[in-house]
Amino acid sequence: MKIIVMGAGVVGVSAAHRLAEDGHEVVVVDRRPGAGLETSFANGGQISASHAEPWANPSTPWKALKWLGREDAPLVFRWTRVDPALWAWGLRFLGNCTAARARVNTERTLRLALYSRAALKALRAETGIDYDQRTVGILHIYRDAVEFAHARAAARHMAAHGLARESLTPAECLALEPALATVGRSLAGGLHSPDDESGDAHLFTVRLADLARRAGVTFLFGHEIRALASDGGRITGVVGADGRVLTADAYVLSLGSFSPLVARSVALRLPIYPAKGYSITIDIGTSAAAPTLSVTDDELKMVYSRLGERLRVAGTAELAGWDDRPTPVRADALLRHAREMFPDAGDYGRAQQWAGLRPKTPDSVPIIGRSPLANLFLNTGHGTLGWTMATGSARIIADLIAGRTPEIDLSGLGLERF
Repeated sequence: MKIIVMGAGVVGVSAAHRLAEDGHEVVVVDRRPGAGLETSFANGGQISASHAEPWANPSTPWKALKWLGREDAPLVFRWTRVDPALWAWGLRFLGNCTAARARVNTERTLRLALYSRAALKALRAETGIDYDQRTVGILHIYRDAVEFAHARAAARHMAAHGLARESLTPAECLALEPALATVGRSLAGGLHSPDDESGDAHLFTVRLADLARRAGVTFLFGHEIRALASDGGRITGVVGADGRVLTADAYVLSLGSFSPLVARSVALRLPIYPAKGYSITIDIGTSAAAPTLSVTDDELKMVYSRLGERLRVAGTAELAGWDDRPTPVRADALLRHAREMFPDAGDYGRAQQWAGLRPKTPDSVPIIGRSPLANLFLNTGHGTLGWTMATGSARIIADLIAGRTPEIDLSGLGLERF
C-alpha cells in the first residue's frame, strides 16, 4: 500500500519508519528542508510519562488569573486577540478543568505514554539508535509544600495506572542531583520517575529518518501542504502550494499545530491550538555544576536536560496563534531562572534561543486513530509530549492501517471524544 505521511517531525517520522517496516511504500511530505525542524527541533528533551497530568486541571484557571499581566508568566493566554479559534479552544479547555475530567485525561495520557516509552526502549534495543540519551529518570522538584502535597496525590493516582514515582526529601533530591545545591534549601521535596528518560529529540528524529530512508521511505522536503482533496468520503490527494497533487492509498496527518489548518479543507474540525514554547541551549562542556539527570521545576513549568555537552532549558507556554517568533522577555525569563538554578553550569552569555509551536488539545490528550474520511488517519495533537508518545502512536497507526488490533485500548484517544 502507498501511504503519504504529512509531517516530518518526530511523530511523523516515527510513523513513517514503522509503516515502512510493515512493507508499505511510504512518502513523507514536509515544508521544511529536513526532518525535525519544527516542534521537535529544540524542545525540552524529555521522555516524560510523569508529565501525564493535563494542563486542564482545577488549579490552572486560578493560576492563570494570578499570572495575568505578567509577560514572563509560565502560562499566557492572549485573550485580547480577535481569534475565534483561541476562544473556542479556551472554552473547551475550561470545561476540562474539573477534578473528574483531569483524572480521566491523566489516565488516557498515561496509557499512551507508558506504552510509547516501552516502545521506544524496544526501538533503541532493535536499532541501536543513539541521541545523547540518558536513562536515569526525571526529577520533579517543588518549593511550595502545598504544591508538593498535590503532586504526591497525583503521583499516587498515576501509580495506580502503572507509573513508578518515588517521593524524595530535599536532602534526597540533592543526593540524587548535587547540582541543585544552590536551591536546595528552598525545596519542599521532589518526585523521581526512574523509568523516564531524556535526550536530543531533533537528533533522534534525524537519525530515525535515516533509518526510515534505508527502509525505503521517500522524503519530500520543501513541499508545503495547502489542502486535502476528497471525494466520496475518501481523501484523493494532498495539494501542495505549487498546485501539485500527490496521491496515495492512505494518508496520515501528523502536521502538529498546522494539522487543523489543513484538515479544515475537507470540513474536518480538529480542536488543536498552538502553544508557543521556548528553550535556550547552553554549552556546558564537562561542567560538574550542570545537572546530570533531567530536572523539572514544576513551580516555574521549566525543564532542564543534559544533552552531551549542552544543557537544554525549556518551558513556558504562550497561546497567541501560529506566530513562532520568540517574545524576548519570555526567553530572557528562561535564562534568568536557569542562572539562578545552576549558576555555574555553562556559558550563559552565548545561550541559543528558540521558540516552537506545540499542538495542544483542550484535554491534553492527542488525537490518534481513524477519521471520518475512510483512508485518513490522525496522529496529531500531542502537545508537550510529542516525543514521549511518538513511538507508541506510530505503532497504533501502523496497526490500524494493517487491520491489526492495537496493543492498547484506544478509547478516549480518538477524534470522536469531541
